[in-house]
Amino acid sequence: MSASITLRNRIAERGLIHVMAAHSPLSAILVEEAGFDGIWASGFELSALHGLPDMSFVSMSQHLDMLRAMAGRVSIPIVADIDTGYGNALNVTHAVREYERAGASAVVIEDKTFPKVTSLVAGGRQELVRTEEFQGKLEAAIATRGDPDFLVIARTEALIAGLGEEEALARAAAYEAAGADMILIHSKRKTPDEIESFARTWKGAVPLVIVPTSYPEMNEKRVRALNTIAMVIYGNHGLRAAVTAMRDTFRRIIADGGALNASRDIVSVEEIFRLQNMEAAKDSEKRFLR
Repeated sequence: MSASITLRNRIAERGLIHVMAAHSPLSAILVEEAGFDGIWASGFELSALHGLPDMSFVSMSQHLDMLRAMAGRVSIPIVADIDTGYGNALNVTHAVREYERAGASAVVIEDKTFPKVTSLVAGGRQELVRTEEFQGKLEAAIATRGDPDFLVIARTEALIAGLGEEEALARAAAYEAAGADMILIHSKRKTPDEIESFARTWKGAVPLVIVPTSYPEMNEKRVRALNTIAMVIYGNHGLRAAVTAMRDTFRRIIADGGALNASRDIVSVEEIFRLQNMEAAKDSEKRFLR
């Protein structure tokens, strides 16, 4: 069974799935061990890993390298964040072909102009392409995918751009008409009111996806009550947790003049060996090195 079929089946069986962002094979392993339904191959997290703003500075090749490495170490589906599709509709055909080949089960394409600016930054440039142009991108993605179960998810930034619910709904309907399998509706409001209003008003046949970064009180109970949302993506919590932990540990070591106290509160080297699958490597050494 392909990972794309697995992703579709999980949505159909559970009604709502939870997808956590990762930016490396190690973080992807931790996502799978925690019990999430899927992995969000995050462009934001990868940009941060390189110390760069999420403004289309990280290339498709860099993102694909990360995705391939993750796909080689986990068994759960990967939803790839491909931003605007790296250009126009022809770029989208190339991207979808490559992401499917690399091991993604789905791609999310957003209706911003290229190059983009990350959605949640204050005062960021949020420009959207024409609805018809984005429909062409979606149609290109759908025509290109080799596996009919590979999901093409259309992300509208109409609320992020301040264009209002009516525009967001109109774009979402147009994207569904172009063949999108799901609609990701994004918001930077500090409460979920805007998203809940959209979800209650949405009359389309395809389900919604949300990313509750700025409105974290949007829990599973509230999501299920809306009956239109099938996927929740936690877009950057792993990265933020890692920065929190590293910053605290580094400062403690400097303050203490040594690592003794900090070492008591972090995982052992042996745990890292386990995550690296070191025992299997040792077994292979015994079997094959002569």
